[in-house]
Amino acid sequence: MSAPIVLPKWADLVVVPMLNVAIAFLISGLVVLLIGENPLAASRILFTGALGSAESIGFTLYYATDFMFTGLAVALAFRAGLFNIGAEGQAYVAGLGAVLAGLTCGALPRPLPILAGLLGAAAFGALWAVIPGYLQAKRGSHIVITTIMFNWLSYALMGYLLVNTLRKPGSMNPESALIAGASMMPPVHEILGALGIAGPVTPLNLSFVLALVCAFCLWLMIFRTRLGFEIRTVGVNPDAARYAGISPSRIIIIAMALSGALAGGVAINEVMGVEHRLLLEFTAGAGFVGIAVALMGRAHPGGVVVASLLFGVLYQGGAELAFDMPKISRDMIVVIQGLVVLFAAALDGLFRAPLARLLAYRS
Repeated sequence: MSAPIVLPKWADLVVVPMLNVAIAFLISGLVVLLIGENPLAASRILFTGALGSAESIGFTLYYATDFMFTGLAVALAFRAGLFNIGAEGQAYVAGLGAVLAGLTCGALPRPLPILAGLLGAAAFGALWAVIPGYLQAKRGSHIVITTIMFNWLSYALMGYLLVNTLRKPGSMNPESALIAGASMMPPVHEILGALGIAGPVTPLNLSFVLALVCAFCLWLMIFRTRLGFEIRTVGVNPDAARYAGISPSRIIIIAMALSGALAGGVAINEVMGVEHRLLLEFTAGAGFVGIAVALMGRAHPGGVVVASLLFGVLYQGGAELAFDMPKISRDMIVVIQGLVVLFAAALDGLFRAPLARLLAYRS
């Protein structure tokens, strides 16, 4: 067995991911060329559509918010040695907690309804995640299998509730009633307007700031607290952790609960910030994108933030690209995302050996 390739931290966290993304975009450009479009023009439309105006930046950051929450959720589980595939279902069930808080606590003075919504989303997301965590810790059930199955259970549960229990009276659509205005997350354009700054109307709301705060708090917890040390120890070697007096079962349950709570941030962004009601499948695959974000970000909160912004650019810019170049459909954007995931995860070691030799030669 060959020895592991050790790179400087800056090279591992910055250079290798940048090379992976560059190669993924290069291959994507070749695919665009094969279907008869200009790759340079497509790249210009992609990045201009995502970053070319205040409105497009607002939409990019709005998409990135969802990916930030789910990426942090998956990254935290990674640190504990767990592969949480269930962030999608956890975020979906968290929407139930957010909307129940919005429907019942809307008469309270601000900011209590918003705080109730935050706690409701986090609590329901944590509850949906802690069950697979308990099964892994106490019954030996594999976390990948249980979290995948809990995604499907969440679809069935939420579909039943929206059709038979929470549906607004007199409505044929499977959606809940609107939450109270005091429970809604303030949009950024309204906050800027109150400060006398004119801004475009976008779905971007204060959930983006909350996601950044969660990323910073997660970094503090993982690298600056005893609990974070225990989580990293269990993730590296459960037997050594047990020998040191750390209970892997307790850490697994805690890590999954916190992971589910972070995934609940998607419900805060979507239910409380944009839709203001509970809809079928409002998560729109954000939980699965979070897996790619966590892999690309090396399960580090800072890396997750950067990777989320990249995927936000791909989502918003991809929509503009599909509109301006009909030959490049949304499926093509999915291909680009898949290539990013392929090189960031499966082919992660492709550039490590050449980069290590280059750095050794220069030194």
